[in-house]
Amino acid sequence: MKRAIYPGTFDPITVGHMDIVRRACTIFDEIIIAVAESKSKNPMFEHAKRVEMARAATQDHPKVRVVGFDNLLVNLSDELEANIIIRGLRAVSDFEYELQMGYANASLKKELETVYLMPSLEHAFVSSSVVRTILHFDGKVDHLLPPPVLEMIRKSR
Repeated sequence: MKRAIYPGTFDPITVGHMDIVRRACTIFDEIIIAVAESKSKNPMFEHAKRVEMARAATQDHPKVRVVGFDNLLVNLSDELEANIIIRGLRAVSDFEYELQMGYANASLKKELETVYLMPSLEHAFVSSSVVRTILHFDGKVDHLLPPPVLEMIRKSR
């Protein structure tokens, strides 16, 4: 079974993330969305809420499972018996950071491979930080979030 981990803070999970998930599902047998606690990033949503949002967004994807984590990704890969990491690349600006992280992970565990997927053009500008900024000003985010996530956010406001 080809199992891959898609790690991130998912603060919140967006249609861009889901685009990567859909693409990854055509390549791998199982995708594990690993929601990082990431206290240092001072996320807008609590960790448990982000995990819940990711589960709601992926409820119709049988190949997808969601877990929360607060340790090194290489340790999580051992726990989950998955040696493939999925990362999305929207622009050249993402590449340098993602390449550095991929090399750092590989230096800790040589069996770990990172696969980079590009989102479709319509989602290339979507990021959690853009969504958080728009949410801060009560702007329209319907086109940026999966419907179950949008509903969860509306109910919590």
